[in-house]
Amino acid sequence: MHERRALVRRPSTRLAEGLLTHIDRKPVDVDLAMRQWDGYVAALRDAGWETLEVSPADGCPDSAFVEDTVVMYGDRAVVTRPGADERKPETAAVADLLGVLGYDVVSIQAPGTLDGGDVLKHGGTVWVGMGGRTNRSGLDQLTSYLEPYGAHVVPVLVSKVLHLKSAVTALPDGTVVGYEPLVDDPAIWESFLAVPEESGSHVVLLGGETVLMSSDAPDSKRLFEERGLDVVAVDISEFIKLEGCVTCLSVRLRHTP
Repeated sequence: MHERRALVRRPSTRLAEGLLTHIDRKPVDVDLAMRQWDGYVAALRDAGWETLEVSPADGCPDSAFVEDTVVMYGDRAVVTRPGADERKPETAAVADLLGVLGYDVVSIQAPGTLDGGDVLKHGGTVWVGMGGRTNRSGLDQLTSYLEPYGAHVVPVLVSKVLHLKSAVTALPDGTVVGYEPLVDDPAIWESFLAVPEESGSHVVLLGGETVLMSSDAPDSKRLFEERGLDVVAVDISEFIKLEGCVTCLSVRLRHTP
């Protein structure tokens, strides 16, 4: 079986109606967004990832942001219970597909809420953003599901952006990167690197020293390249208008059950 697989989900034709929390609404070019999504998926494939499409949810404008529906930890798949009611229908098809693939599927139950975008993992530590779409019950349930797998779960305050991973992500060596005006407390991380652009905060690790990021952060791209990283840049301008970023559009499955 393919060792590196990623879940993706084709955008809804109603993408432009997606939810907003911290930014003002701008017109979204849905046709352009569809082309950008194709480019994003192509970048994953070019980097050696097999992409698996979750069946589309056209009635859910935010459904392309598949990251929010599940948290993967080894062979365990924790299906979330999104904090926005409009997004709760997005999880069923993801749970079904992961079950078919043979993952150990468990689910967050009411009254817990958890968005996958609030979960940052690196080296056995799992940071969970609190203050937006994820609540204490969701955190507690995630902890109970992941601790048996050896994870150390740490809550982190998020007040300036939608999700924790809207503020910070981690480079392959574990350095956490963020755009400081949007990070509540950079001191939480032993190794924190401030980046010069908001989109520089968002990287997807593609294996080895390769990272995927948005093309609208050229200064951050140079910073990463100076650190020896191989950077793949993609244009996701229409998704950024909906508080999306490169992490939101896929879920990497690193282990084959």
